[in-house]
Amino acid sequence: MSASELQPHRVAVAYSAGRDSTALLHATACAARESGGVEVLALHVHHGLSAQADAWLAHAEQTCAEWAQQGLPVRLLSQRVSVALDAGDGVESAARRARYAALADMARSAGADLILLAHHRRDQAETVLLQALRGAGVKGLAAMPADIERDGLRWVRPWLRHPRVAVESYVDLHGLAFVDDDSNGDNRFARNRLRLDVWQALEAAFPQAEAALAASADRVQDVLEGVEDWAQGLVDWLHVPGEKGAAASPGLDAARWAELTGAQRRVSLAHWYRGWQGQSLPASWLLRLAQEVPGLVCRGQPARWPSIGLALYRGVLLPLDQHHAQPENSREQGAAQPVTGPVAPEACEWRIDVPGEQPLLAWRGTLRVTPVSRGGVAPALLEAVRATGRTGGEQFQAGPGRPPRSLKKQFQAAGVPPWQRSGPLIWSGDRLVFVPGLGVDARCLAPAGSTQWGLEWVPDAR
Repeated sequence: MSASELQPHRVAVAYSAGRDSTALLHATACAARESGGVEVLALHVHHGLSAQADAWLAHAEQTCAEWAQQGLPVRLLSQRVSVALDAGDGVESAARRARYAALADMARSAGADLILLAHHRRDQAETVLLQALRGAGVKGLAAMPADIERDGLRWVRPWLRHPRVAVESYVDLHGLAFVDDDSNGDNRFARNRLRLDVWQALEAAFPQAEAALAASADRVQDVLEGVEDWAQGLVDWLHVPGEKGAAASPGLDAARWAELTGAQRRVSLAHWYRGWQGQSLPASWLLRLAQEVPGLVCRGQPARWPSIGLALYRGVLLPLDQHHAQPENSREQGAAQPVTGPVAPEACEWRIDVPGEQPLLAWRGTLRVTPVSRGGVAPALLEAVRATGRTGGEQFQAGPGRPPRSLKKQFQAAGVPPWQRSGPLIWSGDRLVFVPGLGVDARCLAPAGSTQWGLEWVPDAR
């Protein structure tokens, strides 16, 4: 790394205290000293997953202190994180997610917008193999980008095209001390199994395996941008405006989508899903939905898949609200779920004297009451209110001069999906005042110009 590459006044290096990151931190600090005016931040994440984690942090502190005494412009920042496994992720992916979040947080707090990562060519080759074994698509087979902007930060891997032996030689040349992660010998982790049980035999049979696999990632990256643009064009063509009662994210026209080829369906669905979910849809789900949804659309049948947060309603694929996305057991993983709602809580009565938040814990939500200039109800109507579930036979008038109709027909006319019809009905005496997803019954609207309060149902986001 030359001094000319270090343009910012502050650059961060992800520093685990292992061999690779130690080499990168030292090289970066030396280049910064030569250029002058550049501070190097060593970002260390304490996961707490190993009994040696405290010792690694102590080693990092000692190393950075010694280098600073030698005149290297380096300063250590560290952050402790907890690795949550409640999302069904393995330890590797959960720790990686927590680590990158901590690195970004430390960099921003210190005023750095460039983070260097110590991945080298062997890491890239391993990633290509692992992604292929997981059945990854183009984005996965492109492996790790050398330079990418994400969340307002620039993430750079300057050694991604350098072989592992070059990093080892640098460490030996400068006599750098580093820690050895004891988990590197744990065969429970896929990357370790590849390194310990497969790589030696692979390289013996194919000496150029590291370089060839990394080169393949480069070739895939060459076309990745074009593929992403093409996929986004498909998604833009398939987008439909959000319907009343549906999630805020625009839905996907499933009828149009079903007319595409199988490959186009899978690519566009993967791109759309990743855009609002922030993670990839597993290949098994892409294959299943590409085959299953067209038949559901043809039959006009609604469905939802809670485990992936996806629903189909009125020919539109849309995100399923978190409030309704419940985990499925192992026997339900592959099936579209029925669209029936939960059993309603018992009726409750209370008085609304002033506008504000009215939590209804049994209903897992809040009735929000706010002053409005129109479309509300007279405050006197809320002096004694009752929240109930649907029992059948309720009539709702959608607008002045329009005939009252059953709630089922009104929900259908308004495009409210079946799983979003479980909110509480608000009554005043025997008058139905408010229905979540439909609003205030027209027969209860306050006269224009009078004092009135609007009603809104807000489900808990859990």
